[in-house]
Amino acid sequence: MTYSLPAEERLRLRTLARRQAEIAALPVMADRRRLWTDMNDAKPGARPPFAIESGSFDRDFMPDSIFQCRSDYGRRLERGFLRHIRHQEILNDDHVCPDTLDMGWHVWHDEFGIKIPTEYVKDAEGVVTGYHFDCPIKDLNTDGFAMVKPATFGVKREETLEEKAFLEEAFGDLLPVVIRSGTFGNGSVTQRLMRLLSMEAFFLAMYDCPDKLQELLALLRDNAMRMSRWAEAEGLLVLNHGNQCTCGTCYNFTTLLPRREVTPGQIRLSDMWGTLDSQETVGVSPEIFHDQIFPHYRALAEMFGLVYWGCCEPADPLWESSLSMLPNLKAVSISRWADQRYMAEALEGTGIIFSRKPNPNLLGVDVVLNEATWAAEIRETLEITAGRNLPVEFVVRDVYSMHGNLNKPRRAVEIARQEIDRFFPR
Repeated sequence: MTYSLPAEERLRLRTLARRQAEIAALPVMADRRRLWTDMNDAKPGARPPFAIESGSFDRDFMPDSIFQCRSDYGRRLERGFLRHIRHQEILNDDHVCPDTLDMGWHVWHDEFGIKIPTEYVKDAEGVVTGYHFDCPIKDLNTDGFAMVKPATFGVKREETLEEKAFLEEAFGDLLPVVIRSGTFGNGSVTQRLMRLLSMEAFFLAMYDCPDKLQELLALLRDNAMRMSRWAEAEGLLVLNHGNQCTCGTCYNFTTLLPRREVTPGQIRLSDMWGTLDSQETVGVSPEIFHDQIFPHYRALAEMFGLVYWGCCEPADPLWESSLSMLPNLKAVSISRWADQRYMAEALEGTGIIFSRKPNPNLLGVDVVLNEATWAAEIRETLEITAGRNLPVEFVVRDVYSMHGNLNKPRRAVEIARQEIDRFFPR
């Protein structure tokens, strides 16, 4: 593959790359790196960082009107530069602007060996917000899953290095170009399961054919493990203990990884942050989750150095019976459906991060921010957690519209900082 950019797009992108480099060099970025590091390291008295994930409301944050590049590749690069720039210039949250131009390995992946027809649905503004899988397994008890094959995958090294060389030639004098990686292999087993059989079929299978369900879950677990181990053996893993995110906008800065001397190209999964969740089992009893689901997640968690658990599902129902025993657990998502007080008491003194996800409806539903209600949302968490031996972060996710009002999230950041200042004076 040959990489190129029209002259006018190269000029535009170099201007943006220069601006990103300027922002990354601001003294506040060093302050924010320390903020996330102290929190992730569970330093006593660490101030909670606050970040907003912007991708879900790109209709407002990244409208077509801000783009100038017309080529697909130019537009992709432009989007990356602009997101970092606008996080600082518009939101001014605790996003740490990268001082590098990051890219990934060119990896291909065929997860099931079959195509899963997917229907996407747009909302009233024409933005895709919903989707539906035409699951190939209608009834696991009668259909089985012989059509599902083990995952296959590979890496296009020459193509990756070709892109890296092009980016270095175009932007390397402004931002160092760095290949990054996650751990590869999707460890959210029940999320992958939903592509193969519906939620109803999944819940029935737990009673009608639990042995077949265990075989299918084991296949999905092994898919994730094999791909992760393959990436490790291929030397594709790159340390993610710095300005990278494991779950949404939860930055990974920590001195706890790696726990050994490391050499590029020889990074192990045990040197990496990993992430796991199981939103699809929110209606499953703790007993059934522990017996039928948790063993697969436990095996996956054992591979990593540190693990972030959860997304929107409440952690408290599963804490005592399962999650408290998850290997290498370092952070737990505390969603709007979680019992905050219970989880604060459970996590106190463990060094495990209380990763609070404030109610996104307070930002996404009303055109005008209800400042008092938003302040109370942040304050409630601080009243429950402040004074405890407990690292806390705030990460706002799943806000799908700001109704064209980008002053709303910026004001939300200002109010959150004011509330945090009350408990953690600067």
